[in-house]
Amino acid sequence: MIAYWFKHSICGCTQGPLSVFLIYQARSGRWLSVIPIWEKDMETKTPTREETYELLAKYNKSDRTIKHALAVEATMRYFAKQMGEDEDTWGVVGLIHDLDYEQFPEEHCKKTPEILREEGWPEELVRAVVSHGWGLCSDVEPLSDMEKVLYAIDELTGLVIATALVRPSKSLMDLKAKSVKKKWKDKAFAAGVDRSVIEKGAEMLGKELSELITWTIEGMRKVGDQIGLAGSEVQDASSSESS
Repeated sequence: MIAYWFKHSICGCTQGPLSVFLIYQARSGRWLSVIPIWEKDMETKTPTREETYELLAKYNKSDRTIKHALAVEATMRYFAKQMGEDEDTWGVVGLIHDLDYEQFPEEHCKKTPEILREEGWPEELVRAVVSHGWGLCSDVEPLSDMEKVLYAIDELTGLVIATALVRPSKSLMDLKAKSVKKKWKDKAFAAGVDRSVIEKGAEMLGKELSELITWTIEGMRKVGDQIGLAGSEVQDASSSESS
């Protein structure tokens, strides 16, 4: 994916030069988005992971919200690596995607862009973050691969976690896609997970559901200990250290 800036001065306009942000996807040969932005608002930078986590923690205090953010971040990083994209960029988008959920639940996906723009986030990343709520709390359709992955795996991480928790090991380390798909069919299980969103996301990406689930599990395993789903591996290590 390639981004271009074009500047155009509008005569007599007090707001100054107008820039147009274009996103071009080389793989498909398509222009994905055209966003007009005033030059005075263009002082942006891609945040570091540390800056992103600090911002997340400023607006979110619950253990559940933080763990979900970590799970989505790890999954986004895994998908980015598999797809040859920038892991750090995809990671911070996943980490911050629910920034406004805890403090502003009625304005989810509406307060986040305000906050991120105030923090100087690039418009491309602001758009990606908001797109995860498409059709639910946002009218921003996922267009880039980064946006499509975030849209697809946000709900899926919840189903993966719920499946892991009912297993004897309570771990991601021995979890397989077939176990998640078995629970998928039980609509009463993790009823809050919108399976239609996951299916739509998989379709957007051109991926089979099994592959989407497998990659999500693989990504989440990277933070299994941080989200309490590393099972006996962490417990055994802890026991060895204390003995």
